[in-house]
Amino acid sequence: ALDDVSFEVRQGEILGLLGHNGAGKSTIVGITLGMVRPDGGEVRISGHSVQTNRADALRQIGAIYEAAHFYDYLSGLQNLRVLCSLSGWWDEAEVKRVLKLVNLDKRADHKTKTYSHGMRQRLALAQALLPRPKCLLLDEPTDGLDPEGIREFRELVLKLRAEYGMTILVNSHLLAEVEQMCDRCVILKQGRKMYEGIVPS
Repeated sequence: ALDDVSFEVRQGEILGLLGHNGAGKSTIVGITLGMVRPDGGEVRISGHSVQTNRADALRQIGAIYEAAHFYDYLSGLQNLRVLCSLSGWWDEAEVKRVLKLVNLDKRADHKTKTYSHGMRQRLALAQALLPRPKCLLLDEPTDGLDPEGIREFRELVLKLRAEYGMTILVNSHLLAEVEQMCDRCVILKQGRKMYEGIVPS
């Protein structure tokens, strides 16, 4: 799926990973999360190798990977409580702060079966932000959203970098989305890196 792809994401930047469907973007995120094992090479996050020291590496990041799934019979807040319990972490004040940040504070007690696709993506972002990671990995985060939902999500991502200095990797097959959101981009084609640098205009 990937052939000798190498690049870096600099602290505090938004990097776009751009390419058509099947170019290898999601595979890169899967390898970065330790969910896909590469034949060779490694991913390092803040100096920690995902392949040899996965626990320490993954403490640095939050992610939206593929489609977000939640328990429809639970509220947004209850879903976050269940998911956070898997790592033994819970801070209700911090969770409520993040829900307000993603504009879900007024719907936090509603069951997720009543959530629109855009609301579910914002809940997935809230999950990725708990507890405060240094880096976010977003795999096609606006896929399936309407234009207003895309704009809202883009503004949230830009706010996270501007106000919290967060480092963000965004996968997308949409050049316009990368142009509006990212400082630099890596372009993939059939598993190979074709370009790394400022976003082409």
